[in-house]
Amino acid sequence: MQFQQLLYFVAVAETRHFTRAAERVHVSQPSLSQQIKALENELGAELFSRARGNIALTDAGEALLPLARRILADADTARIEVQELAQLRRGRVRLGATPSLCTGLLPDVLRSFHDRHPGIQLLIEEGGSHDLVRELARGALDLALIVLPLPAASPALTTIELLQEDLVVVSSPAEPAPGSGPRVRVADLREAPLVMFRHGYDLRELTVAACRAEGFEPAFTVEGGEMDAVLGFVRAGLGVAVVPSMVAARAGDLRVTPLARPGLRRTIALAHRSDVDPPRAARELQRVLMGIGTGQRGKNPPGAAPGPLGG
Repeated sequence: MQFQQLLYFVAVAETRHFTRAAERVHVSQPSLSQQIKALENELGAELFSRARGNIALTDAGEALLPLARRILADADTARIEVQELAQLRRGRVRLGATPSLCTGLLPDVLRSFHDRHPGIQLLIEEGGSHDLVRELARGALDLALIVLPLPAASPALTTIELLQEDLVVVSSPAEPAPGSGPRVRVADLREAPLVMFRHGYDLRELTVAACRAEGFEPAFTVEGGEMDAVLGFVRAGLGVAVVPSMVAARAGDLRVTPLARPGLRRTIALAHRSDVDPPRAARELQRVLMGIGTGQRGKNPPGAAPGPLGG
């Protein structure tokens, strides 16, 4: 039984005329009649009664008609579904990102993507870069925004650098500014109470490593929070925090002080598995993210203080 045979059968059943049915499906009348005969031979029963020029369905034809219509409808639905996916009318993207990128970079990016492709469902998973790499490896994510460098390179992972972002110090306007000048040195954090992220945050590891490079262990007044909690603790005057410039730009009620040269900055990259092509919708989101990365190379990331990177 062939798909086109069912198409021809339904056309004859609905028009009750072989010639008009052939015109409807754009084939010659002999070809249509031949295919109908082949279908009847396949099924072992006549589908039409052709008495005195009148075309009528036999009992077998009556039984087949709703089934044939359903098969054709399902095939049409499948065609539409595939076309919608191909044209980005529908689909799903599973994107992982570090919590700071969810707060700083992603809102504007996802807004732009959603405006272009409102039918694409966006599933976001927050986590540290190490956790997100593991989720990519097991196929639970299509893409991930991570912070480089990773402790160990993965041959099954493709990473594309998007941009470099300055880190800044945020503090409560109601408390004394950290340091003694317009910029904060890492060494000034020795005397500053720090609000620190939980273990597993890339920002925690980077900040602690920078302090140790200056010869001291940072003192935490509060530790263990997520990004929103850390900003809330700083807002309450419990201490200062080192955060990405894009996050600081969205925390409008906090004092933002840049770090003195050489400063601290991080490299943001987009990662996906090397052995599996991302789905069509994920590739489109990747294109949007790559566009932002291209636009930010050679200038400050969104929300960064004026001046060169690392300043």
